[in-house]
Amino acid sequence: TTNAPLGRSEHTAVWTGSEMIVWGGDNGGIPFNTGGRYNPGTDSWTATNTTNAPTGREFHTAVWSGSEMIVWGGFDNNSSLSNTGGRYNPGTDSWTATSTTNAPTGRELHTAVWSGSEMIVWGGYHGGYPNIGGRYNPTTDSWVATGNTPLARRHHTAVWTGSEMIVWGGFFYDGTGHYLNTGGRYNPSTDSWTATSTTNVPSARYSHAAVWTGSEMIVWGGFYFDGSNFFYPNIGGRYNPTTDSWVATSTISAPAGREAHTAVWSGSVTRQCGAGVK
Repeated sequence: TTNAPLGRSEHTAVWTGSEMIVWGGDNGGIPFNTGGRYNPGTDSWTATNTTNAPTGREFHTAVWSGSEMIVWGGFDNNSSLSNTGGRYNPGTDSWTATSTTNAPTGRELHTAVWSGSEMIVWGGYHGGYPNIGGRYNPTTDSWVATGNTPLARRHHTAVWTGSEMIVWGGFFYDGTGHYLNTGGRYNPSTDSWTATSTTNVPSARYSHAAVWTGSEMIVWGGFYFDGSNFFYPNIGGRYNPTTDSWVATSTISAPAGREAHTAVWSGSVTRQCGAGVK
């Protein structure tokens, strides 16, 4: 814990290949614009520079580009849903602001993936539920809008397959709460969406976790409310975009159901961790 950042929630974290960088988040209602780089080889922390850093925020997103951490959006310390962000270079410990020209509307609880050349952000909440997002190219510091399907949502998940972003699940409210078991595959090369199958799909949910295995998206956990009861499913599904098909995950020896947890892909198995069971 020596030189570790202050404790916080709703922050982001990326892996650089040698360090974990954490940034932003909230403690006691105060969004931070601070963070830290953790080196597991030396078990040591180095603070991230705050000069030219984005305003403090929570419920934002972050991706690793191969040389920079790009953060965008979220609820900032000006009590606004931000459409600003920044690129952090750990080699120079420096920040560069992301352009706001043609940027998506400010939002929180959206998702973001790195395509290999662009950060793609989609969904979230901004006083409504935008079903449009944007692709940010850090080389040109420019934005291009994405198409406007599937249904708008927040607390969904997104993975990058190598050619498409797959979004799934989530929640939206239009006077009535809607938990979703639908999703879509976004191809940035054609700027087009393809709906994911609902045959054998897992039950609707939000605040679940998702990983990409190299051939399948695995979703697990989460939460939904049926109007009378709260549910925390300990079952999920494996989605194969090549066949547009779902296979349920086993419940044998599965962890207890939960929401707002994390998951990573190890190369052979999915590892789940943490979060709440209410």
